[in-house]
Amino acid sequence: MTENTSGDAPKTPKSPEPSGVDLARVALRAAKDAARARGEAAQQKKQARRGGLRSGARADGRDPMALGSAINRLITERGWEAPAAVGGVMGRWPQIVGEDVAKHCVPERYDEDERVLIVRCDSTAWATNLRLLAPTLVARLNEDLGHGTVQLIKVQGPGGPARRYGPLRAPGSTGPGDTYG
Repeated sequence: MTENTSGDAPKTPKSPEPSGVDLARVALRAAKDAARARGEAAQQKKQARRGGLRSGARADGRDPMALGSAINRLITERGWEAPAAVGGVMGRWPQIVGEDVAKHCVPERYDEDERVLIVRCDSTAWATNLRLLAPTLVARLNEDLGHGTVQLIKVQGPGGPARRYGPLRAPGSTGPGDTYG
């Protein structure tokens, strides 16, 4: 046996460096531990939510909202979708029917129950022209507004449907009981 006279510590065998398979096992174990920790954190959040531990304000019906959103909500709640859509059509009338027709024919009102759009024309010639265009116009309006929104266009000429009669009595007469003689 030989003695170590140099005073150095005895040499111990070195442990071998981890090989590729060992490194893969270590990395896999670390990944599993990290995933388990993330899962536990998510589980704690979920339990906190279920437990009613909430903080901060939550949205409700009293919160402020943009004007457009508020109007759309009101229209939907009240069931005004069709009248509002037809009102928009009345505003875009020249783009829908063309400038020439729009100069002579104006939409007056929309009957929601009957789904009828009433249009007044400034002459009988334009009223006749619009009556010929009515089926095409109904199809175009229903494309914009949704199927069946407008079922009929009633075209009125100048003077409209109200019959304007002259005076029912002759000048100076007191009425039907007046006798001649």
